[in-house]
Amino acid sequence: MPTHTVLFDAANAPVHVPTGTLLSEAARLAGIDINQPCGGQGRCGRCAVQVTTGAVRRRSSLRLSPEDVAMGYALACQTVVESNVAIHVPPQEKIERRLTTDRTVGEVQAPPGYDPATQQSLRRIPLTLKPPSMEDQTDDWSRLQTALRQATGRSEFDISLGLLRRMGGVLRSGDWQVTAILDAPPYDCCPDCPVRLIDLLPGHAPEPLPLWGAAIDIGTTTVSLWLADLRSGEVKAQVAEYNQQIRRGEDVISRIIFASKNGGDEELRMLVVDTINDLIEQACQRVQAQPADIYRATVTGNSTMIHLFLGIPASSIRLSPFVTALNDVPALTAAEIGLNLHPAATVDCLPGVASYVGADISAGVLASGLDDSEQVTLFMDVGTNGETVLGNNEWLVTCACSAGPAFEGAGVRDGMRATKGAIEEVWIDGHTCEPTCRVIGNIKPRGLCGSGLISLLAEMFITGVVDKGGHINTRLDTPRVRVGEHGAGPEYVIAWAAETAHGQDIVITHVDIDNLLRAKAAIYAGFTVMAESVGVPLEMVERVLIGGSFGKYINVEKAIQIGLLPDMPWDKFHFLGNTSVLGAYRALLDRSAHGRVQDIASRMTYIELSADNRFYEAFTSALFLPHTDLNKFPSVAG
Repeated sequence: MPTHTVLFDAANAPVHVPTGTLLSEAARLAGIDINQPCGGQGRCGRCAVQVTTGAVRRRSSLRLSPEDVAMGYALACQTVVESNVAIHVPPQEKIERRLTTDRTVGEVQAPPGYDPATQQSLRRIPLTLKPPSMEDQTDDWSRLQTALRQATGRSEFDISLGLLRRMGGVLRSGDWQVTAILDAPPYDCCPDCPVRLIDLLPGHAPEPLPLWGAAIDIGTTTVSLWLADLRSGEVKAQVAEYNQQIRRGEDVISRIIFASKNGGDEELRMLVVDTINDLIEQACQRVQAQPADIYRATVTGNSTMIHLFLGIPASSIRLSPFVTALNDVPALTAAEIGLNLHPAATVDCLPGVASYVGADISAGVLASGLDDSEQVTLFMDVGTNGETVLGNNEWLVTCACSAGPAFEGAGVRDGMRATKGAIEEVWIDGHTCEPTCRVIGNIKPRGLCGSGLISLLAEMFITGVVDKGGHINTRLDTPRVRVGEHGAGPEYVIAWAAETAHGQDIVITHVDIDNLLRAKAAIYAGFTVMAESVGVPLEMVERVLIGGSFGKYINVEKAIQIGLLPDMPWDKFHFLGNTSVLGAYRALLDRSAHGRVQDIASRMTYIELSADNRFYEAFTSALFLPHTDLNKFPSVAG
């Protein structure tokens, strides 16, 4: 097969590829990062590059005009090389790091009554060994085991080959005084379970040194990490960052598709591992610790995120009959996964339920206490995947629907996370159509976060800027309503360029509104169809618990006005924040909590909405503000 030279203007050197190679693959070989938010399906048009010389074949030109094609533009994920070519790569959209904020959870204390001696399996134990002599030539490992038995009362110990290789040197450098880091299940739970020797340090560690553990939530959009001192149970650092996988797909389906092509699975695995390792570094810097000082981690995430994180094929998740490779992952070590913790650190991935209800929901139910309550409760995780659980301490049912990333700041032109500079609340004057905004940090705005988008859409509907179908009223006598660039349809200007931090107008477009309507319709249709499936009308729900990264800041009235939340008395709603990472933290502190999460996952009955025609009907009905049936929203109708 002929080989051709591909020269990217952003690369240091050309690459040589055979005929038929995708430009996106050639770019990867050249070390050029081209965003593919749709997972390389050719749907988003955001991987467009310009062919300046040479011949290529375009499989698709979706979202490219005839003028674009005439100028040489092509979609890198849909265009193959047919000769020597030169490629211009336009500036790529950057996922800005805006997540470090004062708007995070405050200090987190251990639950009342936390006792590391009984709830935590990690131990730091000082040992003094009798040195060998001509009269006592016992081998080092046997000598160490004798000291461990005397200190712990346990009989069986496991040790890695790497630690065996270092053991003799550590014993001698510490002059036979060492500190052992052990992972020891409580004796009353498992008296015969072997104790794992994680590390051996020379000398006796001064007390009280922290014993570090990490709770990690791998979200489709955001990865969050809490660093906790397992001795006290306190969270000492909280960090979050965009999941770098966004560059290869903004939703789970796009990432599964990308993972199935040309080594995409390993690329996605490394992107999320790199994201977590960056967070580990940030958290350790805040507490002046080293990553190797972290001896345990618990991990949550939806089923796709866990599969991609571990490099397990996820293709079966999107194909009928929609099954996972596994829901309950055995304990692994940091070295096996590539996490920058202590190489022998235990990594527990909490169990999930099904393809689209993962460990993040099991952990969320644990954190919310839903499984312990007698009240009929609706638990919602408002994120990229709209997962919902209904039930109490006797029964639990769950479902999921793809809401998309709009409420997490992605998929919206001027969307961003809830950090400084984000518009979080909007009021619109019904006579002048002039907006008033509240911005996190009281600074010039940079964009709109999820709560701001909900507030804005509700205000636009109530004041008539948009109609029930979400169409912007272009007949309004205000410069705030205008036609977007390149005939992109009408848009509403929330802040003029002179008023913003970046010197550009902040707007909401008709495409943004359509994305928001689809997201809220999917979530509303999901929990209503699930409730109908088990014969529990929404009137029977005694409380609504809302998780998710921005759930704490949703305005209930505005969320009801757009039809995102059911029309109920406001005092029934309780906002819990990121319940996924909170559940991971609880399981990190208490070994028995891991068993409780397994029990929660096994008790949940999963309802597959894609197999239920009622979901499509409910979704279509909910694509309006607030709904086609106003009887479901009497407070809005009033």
